Parts: sequence; C-alpha cells; structure tokens
Amino acid sequence: MEGSVGQTVPVEQEFVLASISELSSPSSSYTAASSSSAVARFYADSGVAELRFYRQPESITVVNVDLQTAQLFKLSNVNSVCMFEASDTGKEKLYSRGVALQFRNEADSNAFHCAFEKRKKDLVDQGTNLPNGELSTSRSKFDDKIESSSAKMYFHYYGQLLHQQNMLQDYVRTGTYYAAVIENRADFTGRVVVDVGAGSGILSLFAAQAGAKHVYAVEASEMAEYARKLIAGNPALSQRITVVKGKVEEAELPEKADILISEPMGTLLVNERMLESYVIARDRFLVPNGKMFPTIGRIHMAPFSDEYLFVEIANKALFWQQQNYYGVDLTPLHGSAFHGYFSQPVVDAFDPRLLVAPSISHVIDFTKIKEEELYEIDVPLRFIASVGTRVHGLACWFDVLFNGSTVQRWLTTAPGAPTTHWYQLRCVLSQPLYVMAGQEITGRLNMIAHNAQSYTIHLTLSAKMWGPAAEQGGILQTSSCKLDLKEPYYRMSQPQAYAIAPDQQPHQLIPTQDIPIHSQDFEEPELLPKPSSSGAQLNVLMDNA
Repeated sequence: MEGSVGQTVPVEQEFVLASISELSSPSSSYTAASSSSAVARFYADSGVAELRFYRQPESITVVNVDLQTAQLFKLSNVNSVCMFEASDTGKEKLYSRGVALQFRNEADSNAFHCAFEKRKKDLVDQGTNLPNGELSTSRSKFDDKIESSSAKMYFHYYGQLLHQQNMLQDYVRTGTYYAAVIENRADFTGRVVVDVGAGSGILSLFAAQAGAKHVYAVEASEMAEYARKLIAGNPALSQRITVVKGKVEEAELPEKADILISEPMGTLLVNERMLESYVIARDRFLVPNGKMFPTIGRIHMAPFSDEYLFVEIANKALFWQQQNYYGVDLTPLHGSAFHGYFSQPVVDAFDPRLLVAPSISHVIDFTKIKEEELYEIDVPLRFIASVGTRVHGLACWFDVLFNGSTVQRWLTTAPGAPTTHWYQLRCVLSQPLYVMAGQEITGRLNMIAHNAQSYTIHLTLSAKMWGPAAEQGGILQTSSCKLDLKEPYYRMSQPQAYAIAPDQQPHQLIPTQDIPIHSQDFEEPELLPKPSSSGAQLNVLMDNA
C-alpha cells in the first residue's frame, strides 16, 4: 500500500522525524535514505486506525501501518523500531516488515510513543473488527481478568492429547453429547454452528454428522493443530468445518451462528471459568433466539455425613503433632496444617446414602445469564434433616440440559448415577454439626471468582434450635469454612460399602428434590434410579463421636 498523498483522510496527529528507513526483507528491497527527514501521521479512516510515514519534502508515502498488527520498540532515547505485518498481495508469502525511526529529540520520541500506545488502547476499547480467524495483538477481556501464568498452564494442559483422551473416554459425557446432537438433527441441519473451546474437534464432527451447514471450531490451545489433523482425516465432514485457533474473546468469524455447542463445565460446573467464555461467545456470535448446547446448568447441594472422610482428613495433620521430629518440635504448625487440609474441596464419587437431607438446586440459564453474574455466585441454603447424625459438610454435583427441539437430554454427575470424570465435590467442615431428624439446617454457599480461573468458596452451615423452644428461633450451632476450588483433594476411590451397626435401624434412602424452572417447561428425568426394596434402605449410620 504505497502511493502519494492524494486522499482526503482526517489526520489525528502528526510528528516530524529526523529520519526513517525501512528494514530490508526478502520481499522488499526498498531502503529510504537514512538522512532524509520524514513525517509520521495517525489517521482514522472509516473506523480503521492507521499510521502513515511520509518522506519529506516530496510528501511521498513510504509505508502504511495497520495499528492492529503494529508493535513499537524503543532502542534508545531517540531511536525506535516499528514492526507490522505486510500487506497481502496475493502473489507471495507474507513477511513481517519493520521501519527504523529516528526522532529529533527525546521529547518527540516520548510523545510519539504515548500517541501510539493511546491509539492501540482505543482499538481494544472499540473492539475493531478483524477478518475471519484473525486475532488482535492487544489484550482481550480474558487477558485482563485471568492471570497469565494460570492461562499458560490451562492451555498447555488442554493442548495435550492424553488429557483430551481422558475426556473422550468419559463415555457418559461423550455419549450424551453425541445423543443430544444426533437426536436433534433438526436443530443442526443446514445451520451454522460455533464450537466454543473445540479441543480435539469431536463436537464439531458430531455437528457436521447432524447436517450442519458449516461449523467454526474455535480453540485457543495447541490442540487446534490436532483438531485440524483429525478433521482432515474425516474428508466427508472436513469440508464443512473450519478450525479457528484463538480465544473466543478475540477471534472474528465471517457469519453469525444459529447454534453454539460447547463443553464448558468444570468441577462444580464453574471451575476453570469457561462458562464466562461460553456466555461471551453467545453475545458475540449467536443470532437472536439461537440455541445453546448445553442450555442450562444446575448445581445441586445437600448436607452429608461421612465419618470416615472426616477422620481421614483430620488424620493428615497428625504428622505435625510430633514433638521430637529429629529433635524438632513440629506442633506449632499443627493448627495451620489442620485448617489447610480442610480448605481443600474433596473430589470423589460417594454413596448417595450419605446424604442427610433432600438436595436443593441453583439454576444457571446459559441463554440469559450475564458474564458478570458469574463473578460471584451466592446461594442461600435451607434443608430439613431426614436422620439424626453428625453433618460433616455440603455435597455438590451438577447437571446440564440440552434443550433440543426434538429431544431434551440431561447430562448428570449425580451420586449414584454412572460416574463421570467430574465426579462429585464435597466441602468438609472442620467442626461438624449435630442434628436430629426433622431439624432445620440453614446456611450460605458463596463462590467468588479469582484470576487463577477458579473460585474461592465460603460455606456456612447452622443447625437451628429443636424442641419446645424452637418457635423462639435462634441458632444452636454454626460451622464455616473457606476453600479454594482450584486446589481440590482428588480422592478417586469408588463409593465405599458401610456396615450397619448392630444396634442401629436402617433409614430410607433420601430422595433428591429440585426447584422448579420457571423460565421454560422442562421435563426432568430422575437424577437417581429408583431403588429396589432392599436398595432403598440406608446401610449405615455413623457413630456419634
């Protein structure tokens, strides 16, 4: 894009340079005389920010620079280099180009750098459009809210095939997605689909199998290259799938999507904060009233009693009770170690008979929720104990609904259902509560997002007074804990069989109960299979310590 100044374009700012010279490259042999003076001018033509350098006194354009791709480096007080992408001529491979700048003094240099950075920042604020699949070199919203070291580890993890294999071999997960897509071909046939966080590209291939007109598979990690290879190896589908490497916060697509498909769920549904990216993709790419697979998510919660788990965690800190460890007294750190172990949420599969009250649910409608509403999730808790026992904490799991036009299908991680790679999660209190059957348990689950792509969990449970004085209200006992969802204790054992104490009577299996969803009339299948007459009995009651 070289030529003369014959155009009428508004000039925003102008700087006089001592000299300018283009760095040599394989695609250009032009070099301006280093002694020739020059002028740098910032333009805003139809919303496109541009920087142009002119040679004086002829006012001939030396080079045009697209600020979207440009970077400026200071070499000394008066010398800088501006690097940018070359224009696409369609005849040769593109190379980066550079211009060496010499300013008349340090003040001019500083003023130019400030103007350059201001215009780069304005581009981020304005959200300038980019061609299909291209990415802005400026910081995105993702970069502003997520710590760079966490993002690096996150994309490295999901860029490895062994982790993708772990998810693909979760047949409950993969099979449910396949069924939800294929059973709802009417939602995909002839439609444009965006796969948010495509990973290996498996969901994009499912969408293409269901007859999608075109699928854009957006993936930020190095897994995008594997996805391209996998998709290319399925030629019957590959012509209708485009892999776009980049974050959904940055990538630009040539058309809107009729339907989004994604697997954005982490532990406790919200871990890794990918739900926010899913919502951002909705706002950026989805047509009005477009479909989202999954459509809604629910976090289920219920108090539990598990003496074995409580003792297991508490015993981990016994190491720090040694008073003569090679002549060193470790006991000053016992308290800190004890609380540290209880600050880890426990991820495992547990027996649903450990629940001591029917569950409640918190609903997240992916089609309506705002991204900012996921920064803090606050859930009031209220349960009625079905048995008398010690309450050791709060058990949590989630499910998601694929609200297809033909079939509504649920993917659940509930205890008692087939185990998934998400398992379930339990927040364990360091001070258990004692409850009687019929006693009310109240509290609050508060989750605050942090920049390591996870949440800080604050849990409080209280047992209200029971008996003749209950009508007077008041709290009998309260216990609370603070946990980091980023640092769980992975206890991947299968649910244990607990024996009935000789002097104890079994209790009936406690059913789950869900709050109604008022936004849509969804028919929900039971999360747990109906027990047989023998399976309906509770085979354990913990010894009260």
